[in-house]
Amino acid sequence: MATRKLYAGAKLRDLRGRLGLTQKDFASKLGVSLPYLNQMENNNRPVSTTVVLALAQEFGFDVTELGQGDSERLISDMREALADPVFGEHAPPLADLRLTASNAPALARAFLELHRAYRQTHERLASLDEALGREGTQMQPSPWEEVRDFFHYCDNYIDAVDRAAEHYAHSLGPGGADLRAAVIAHLRERGITVEFHQSAPLRSYDAERRVLTMSSLAQPETLTFQMLIQVALLRQEKLLEATLDLARFQSDTARAIAKLGLANYFAGAVMMPYMRLLEAAQETRHDLELLAARFGASVEQVAHRLSTLQRPGAKGIPFFFARVDQAGTITKRHSSTRLQFARFGGACPLWNVHQAFETPNQFLRQLAETPDGVRYVLLARDVTKPAGRFGAPVRRFAIALGCEVKHAGALVYADGLDLGRDSAFEPIGISCRICERTDCHQRSVPPLEKRISIRPERRDILPYTLE
Repeated sequence: MATRKLYAGAKLRDLRGRLGLTQKDFASKLGVSLPYLNQMENNNRPVSTTVVLALAQEFGFDVTELGQGDSERLISDMREALADPVFGEHAPPLADLRLTASNAPALARAFLELHRAYRQTHERLASLDEALGREGTQMQPSPWEEVRDFFHYCDNYIDAVDRAAEHYAHSLGPGGADLRAAVIAHLRERGITVEFHQSAPLRSYDAERRVLTMSSLAQPETLTFQMLIQVALLRQEKLLEATLDLARFQSDTARAIAKLGLANYFAGAVMMPYMRLLEAAQETRHDLELLAARFGASVEQVAHRLSTLQRPGAKGIPFFFARVDQAGTITKRHSSTRLQFARFGGACPLWNVHQAFETPNQFLRQLAETPDGVRYVLLARDVTKPAGRFGAPVRRFAIALGCEVKHAGALVYADGLDLGRDSAFEPIGISCRICERTDCHQRSVPPLEKRISIRPERRDILPYTLE
């Protein structure tokens, strides 16, 4: 198999900027000529082995980051935005999108922001939203979208928060089933009383009385997680605020949502400290149930946390994680793989996560191949969130975890699967508008880059043919 050339001009420019070096000084430290560096920074030449070694030796740079980053996310997001009918037949080819993501990522993000503003304007007009008529109204991304993109482009790994959580976890002891008692003791030492009541909300903190009230009907792992969220809000206030300052959110609402998201991140990282989880995951071959029992967490919490193990120099398997509701809407999503989820709408119906609702309390395994030829091992399971009392609504979701098939040996869930048989891999897509498959029996709308032909005298699976 031919070795894939590495083009990382944007990352080289970013690194040089952070170091405060001119092109001439940077080229000298890398041991290359100025014209050669200029060509690499503009993606006219691939990054050579000599440069990769120099980056590691001279600057201590984690060279695995050169092959990762925002490009695949930007390409996926641009393709989905360009599926909007407003672009008609003028959407650029995929090759142009790859060049834009590699050479001009800032331009790509600006385009996505522009399209997002257009969508919001269109949706407000369609619903007769009076906000457009108010004086001083400015178009901004929805707070939820803004926060989602913040975590999305951070690779769902926040180093400072993760390390602070790991340090706090070590101060509490071994964790697992004893963690909740240790957290309660820690809060008590700081003058905070923890009370449990059936009629209480999941979590409620009274700052004046210094009382944290928890619902006694919640699951044990949920109680631990919610207590740790409160610990983050109380103990890590300065760290959370500093992280939010760097993010530069456009609204107070987005900042508030992101702060809660960072507190959630801290809670998960305390329950499952980075290095402990990484070692345990490798030891158990990523058995979610064993890991959940060891860390006193739920299967969903473990799956989500595994998708964040992207610390430079100590990375875990690059997983994607998603949670889907019964309508097929993705309510949580993150991908450290080349597979990127649709930003709007539901996921591919051929994905096994949708079948998980039909087989409660069972893990479903799937071998899948995306249109770009990349193959994955996929895992799905339903998640039920009971209310704890009769008559209360029960929340149901399905979670999915997956990675590229090259990591199958590190997964207990890949045992027994026929990885060598091409027909064992089911063709799936991202969303119909950006999926190029012409023979999908579940297609709902035509793909962006294909023409359709209508033949009234002929009807097959689809009411049109793709050219």
